[in-house]
Amino acid sequence: MKKPLIPVFAGPTASGKSALALQAAREFNGEIVCMDSMQVYRCMDVGTAKPTWAEREQVPHHMLDVAEPEEAFSVAEYARGADSAIRDILSRGRLPVLCGGTGLYLRALSRPMDFGFVPSDPEVRAKYERFAYEHGKPALHGLLRECDPKSADRLHPNDLRRVIRALEVQELTGHPFSAQEMPDDGAGEWTLRLFAISWPRETLYSRINARVDSMLRDGLAEEVRALLDRGVSPQAQSMQGLGYKELVPCLKGEISLTEAGELIARRTRNYAKRQLTWFRADARIRWLPGDMGMDALMCDVRQGLEDG
Repeated sequence: MKKPLIPVFAGPTASGKSALALQAAREFNGEIVCMDSMQVYRCMDVGTAKPTWAEREQVPHHMLDVAEPEEAFSVAEYARGADSAIRDILSRGRLPVLCGGTGLYLRALSRPMDFGFVPSDPEVRAKYERFAYEHGKPALHGLLRECDPKSADRLHPNDLRRVIRALEVQELTGHPFSAQEMPDDGAGEWTLRLFAISWPRETLYSRINARVDSMLRDGLAEEVRALLDRGVSPQAQSMQGLGYKELVPCLKGEISLTEAGELIARRTRNYAKRQLTWFRADARIRWLPGDMGMDALMCDVRQGLEDG
C-alpha cells in the first residue's frame, strides 16, 4: 500500500512555520500535530508560543498539554502519542499536519519505532545500578563486554548511564545494542513532505527579538512565578526551556528583567542557529523564502505536495 503523504512544517523558532501550518490545515482539511518539546507541558503557554485558543478552535491541535511541568517527558513518549494522533486523524479522513522545531521529534516520526525507543524498565536499571554500587563500574563494564564487546569498546566504564542503557536494551530486546541499525528517515510508515521558511539571518534574529519582547509583555515572568509557586522545581526538565530558566534568577532578584530578556533573546538566537544547522542537513526539506507572503508560500506548499 502507498504510504500516506503528510506535510511537515519545520525550521527554526520564530520563522513563521506555525502560521503556515495553520493555513495548510485549513486548506487541506487537516489537524495539526505539534512537534515542540516545550508545548507538551501544561501551564506553560506564553514562553512556548503555544497556539491561541482561537487558533485551536479553528483547527484541532494534538500533542499540546500532555504532560505536567513537574514530569519528565521523553522522545519515546512523544513518538507514541504523536503516532496515535496521526493514526486517529487519518482514520477520520482528515490530514495530519506536523509542525514544530524539535528535530528529535521529527526524527522519531520519520523512522520506525525501533530499539531506540525501548522504554526504560525501572527494575532492570535498578538491578544494574545495584551491581555497579556493589561491584564497581569496571565490573559492570565487564558485563557489557561479555554480551556486547563493540558497545564496551565505545563506552567508558565511568559512563554509567550509557553502560546501563546498553545492558538494558540487550536484556529487553535480546540483541546487542551495537547490532541495532538505525533506519533511514524514509523507513517510517508515512511519506513526510518537509517545508521550512528561510529568512536572512539578521531578519530571523529581529523576529526572535520581537517575539521575546512580546512574551515579556504578555506575562512570561508571571507565568514562571506561578510555576515556581505551585512547586515546580527550577531543575525540572520543563524549566530548562528558553525563557523559563533565565527568569528564575530574575524572580530571585539576582538580575533585572531587562537583563533576563536580553539573555533569553541571545540564547534563543543561538538555539535558532543550532536548529538551522540541524534542518539544513536534512535533504528532504523544501526551503521557502519568508518574504513571499502567505499566498505564495501556500502555492509552493501545494506544488511540493503534488511533486510527492
